[in-house]
Amino acid sequence: MGNTIIGSIVLQLIHPWTQTMAPRKKNKNPFSRIPAKQWNDWKWQLKNCLTSAEDVIRVFDPAEEVVEGIRAASRHFRMAITPYYAGLMDLEATYCPIRAQAIPSISEVEFEESDLMDPLEEERDSPVPGLTHRYPDRVLLLVTDVCSMYCRHCTRRRLVGHEDHHIDSNRFQKAIQYIKEHKEIRDVVISGGDPLTMSDSKIEAILKALRAIPHIEIIRLGTRMPVVLPMRVTPALVRMLRKYHPLYIATHFNHAKEITSASTKACSMLADGGFPILNQSVLLREVNDCPHVIKELNQKLLKVRVTPYYIYQCDMSKGISHFRTSLGRGIQIIEALRGHTSGLAVPTFVVDLPGGGGKVPLMPNYTLSRSDDRAVLRNYEGAITVYMEPHRWDSVCGHDPACKEERYKSQKGPGMLMTKPHTVLEPRKRRIGPKLI
Repeated sequence: MGNTIIGSIVLQLIHPWTQTMAPRKKNKNPFSRIPAKQWNDWKWQLKNCLTSAEDVIRVFDPAEEVVEGIRAASRHFRMAITPYYAGLMDLEATYCPIRAQAIPSISEVEFEESDLMDPLEEERDSPVPGLTHRYPDRVLLLVTDVCSMYCRHCTRRRLVGHEDHHIDSNRFQKAIQYIKEHKEIRDVVISGGDPLTMSDSKIEAILKALRAIPHIEIIRLGTRMPVVLPMRVTPALVRMLRKYHPLYIATHFNHAKEITSASTKACSMLADGGFPILNQSVLLREVNDCPHVIKELNQKLLKVRVTPYYIYQCDMSKGISHFRTSLGRGIQIIEALRGHTSGLAVPTFVVDLPGGGGKVPLMPNYTLSRSDDRAVLRNYEGAITVYMEPHRWDSVCGHDPACKEERYKSQKGPGMLMTKPHTVLEPRKRRIGPKLI
């Protein structure tokens, strides 16, 4: 991703917004002089990302402490902000959810002892480079190190943003061969980086290779483009993607301020193309760590045909500890959603366990007590009810044709203990940093 926002006279003539500007007035759009044709060209947006403190100074003339934070954090972690997303920022607001996710801060270099380079142990569960196989029937395929914007809370900053390159043919073929050889894999999550930084033809080559594998049932495409660069969703892209259904889009809205007319249009095009769009928010301190903020976000997402899917607890990645909240805050948010709004607006709150343990759902406790014949439950209002258990234990389990197929059986964990004559489960040891657990 080339940086064209430098102080040369030639580039100032081409891109007038790169010239040093006086301190902007509140709510003034610093990009109002950009012709619509350029502004709506996703390739122009990529070429003109803000990638340095000097770029931010030219466009916004921010306070000195903001500039110092950018320079300090940029020594460790790369910065890139699309002009579109930068145009949503308010550098004068006490709390701006856009600025917090986009502008590096001094907090990123205040490292904590708990910070980890690879908190999810993706590399340990990688049988071939670029592929993570943690869960029995699905894999994560990383196809690029490039993003249009480097989110300040990124969990994969050990990989993303250091070099601008997409997956090469040799690595991709090894990943495809592994998937072919493991017929238990039915679901492939394509991620990176952001796969939509690649050309349509490269994306299609990946999808075509996956669709040629008979046991691959669904494909998920993880992208933040509808949020940070909605111009990337073009009619041509949608036409190409439609050839590879069933295809799911997983995106990443964190605040209602990100739902704009442009992002709404992008989501509408994808939904009209037949793609279910699932949102995966991250719980971020002083961005969206509030029940009211999440409720507004999720209700507005449903209006643009995006389904709230997950709220992730912020990972323990290096340099993002200032974003982390308590687990209790996430449970509080679910408490404020369940029953208080439609079930469609209630995502699953999950912690991706350090050490590669995978996702664990957390929620308020609705079961107050149980015996052999009854359960004491409470609802969202606090009303307590007794549910009488049946006294019959017969079941279709073991009699339906699905019960005889190995692919539907739990092969590990407590789920396996329920169906197989094992009495002991011994977890394998896991390493977190230098420690073995």
